[in-house]
Amino acid sequence: MPGSPVTDASPTIAGLLAAGTRPTMSFEFFPPRDDPGQQQLQQAIGELEPLHPDFVSVTYGATGSTRSRTIDATRMITARTGFRTMGHLTCVSQSEAEVRGAIESYAEVGIRHILAVRGDPPGGPTAPWHAHPHGLANATELVRLVKDTGDFCVGVAAFPDAHPDRSDVDLDARVLAEKEQAGAEFAITQLFFTADAYFRLVERVRALGCELPIVAGIQPVTNLAQIERFATFSGAELPAPMVERLHAVADDPAAVRSVGLEIATDLCDRLLAGGAPGLHFFTLNRSKATAEILANLRAIPPHA
Repeated sequence: MPGSPVTDASPTIAGLLAAGTRPTMSFEFFPPRDDPGQQQLQQAIGELEPLHPDFVSVTYGATGSTRSRTIDATRMITARTGFRTMGHLTCVSQSEAEVRGAIESYAEVGIRHILAVRGDPPGGPTAPWHAHPHGLANATELVRLVKDTGDFCVGVAAFPDAHPDRSDVDLDARVLAEKEQAGAEFAITQLFFTADAYFRLVERVRALGCELPIVAGIQPVTNLAQIERFATFSGAELPAPMVERLHAVADDPAAVRSVGLEIATDLCDRLLAGGAPGLHFFTLNRSKATAEILANLRAIPPHA
């Protein structure tokens, strides 16, 4: 399932998904905070480049230097690899003018794709959300602003498990439909751990007439404490059989990693078999787990 080199005439991410010739495969990175982080990011990109992803994305820090690092990272990845690169954008702690400035910065470095998400409050995903006094209220407003500002292909977030500050999966589905009406062209899910959670999300939004392609976000499990922390922050439910398998080998980090990759491979296989249009791997700026899962998948017909 490799991608092709990207040119000015290449289709957008939405175009790739609409074509439906094969599932897309993509990677998420975060902007480095220091020189060692920069080296780690460059190493991960170099090691994953031979897999020819259909696109990559870079997460977003709200204001100041963190925002600049995101813009710099998108510029570096695009220049170094030619990947179809998507920058994230949030409403957190920013005025509308600052958000517009970030959109303009993306345009200046040649970024055609933006993932528009509300973002988590400074206190974490379960903290009360308070919009900036001169900012945007939610991701739907952000989508509309990005589409009104320039020629961007816009993606949004989706939640197979309930958004942690709402705990209402039906509301999540209605919000996703509203994002589509505002101009969103595809969605990428938050992390989740059961294929059924993904397929139930798809059923809910399709029942509302929402036709957004929903790419499955995949978090490889290589560290038990880390994945439990992510699940708490994201609201994702950790299935009991998965927890039991991991805790059974908790004293052996290598075994935890091996079991975790088996779980992720099985999840990806089930998602693709059920019609998921793509897989988006949260790499944490590392390459080995993602590369191993993809190698495992290619050994499973018909994913070769």
